[in-house]
Amino acid sequence: MSHGRADREFGLRGETRYAGENTATGIVMIPDGTAAPGQAEARPSVGLIARTIFRVVASVAALLTLYYVLPLDNCSFPAALTMLLVGLVGFTALVAVQVHWIVESPFPRLRAVEALATSVPFFLLLFASTYVVLAGLYADSFGEPLTHTDGLYFTVTVFSTVGFGDITAHSQAARVLVTVQMVADLVVLGLAVKVIAGAVERGRTGRSR
Repeated sequence: MSHGRADREFGLRGETRYAGENTATGIVMIPDGTAAPGQAEARPSVGLIARTIFRVVASVAALLTLYYVLPLDNCSFPAALTMLLVGLVGFTALVAVQVHWIVESPFPRLRAVEALATSVPFFLLLFASTYVVLAGLYADSFGEPLTHTDGLYFTVTVFSTVGFGDITAHSQAARVLVTVQMVADLVVLGLAVKVIAGAVERGRTGRSR
């Protein structure tokens, strides 16, 4: 059997890939669709991108569904605070696991996008839940009662530093909680993103050796 017949193409996005050299890019490929050591990162297939998008959408939808069905107005503040603290620990663990997956992934950049797209909503919903509980227990906590949607809206405005001013924290407990979120936002935007970006670089470097 000739080498041309033996080195069957491995298609990603309809491009011709050989077990030898990709004639379009000059990148030496191996049969699993990834770049050989010392070569640039291969591009993920359309199917892999579609599956990643599906996982992200499904994860965010599940988190939102859980947020809206939880009876937060019947929850005590100590229980909500405990849930927030446990959730933040879980968020840290989630980022750590995602970093490991990014480093080990043949497509670290795609995995990093998935990590951010699932971790950030989880983080925001933790604070939104706590705001809704606090507003339900103490009517003077905010300028108006908070529904689940109001709580999520307020959390996103704090996270994005927009602060329209239509919902404001009035009580000391609410202001402390908002301050905690602002500090946590800086950690998420700064440290977590930097860690994930570093994991992408380590993943790419590791596969180029």
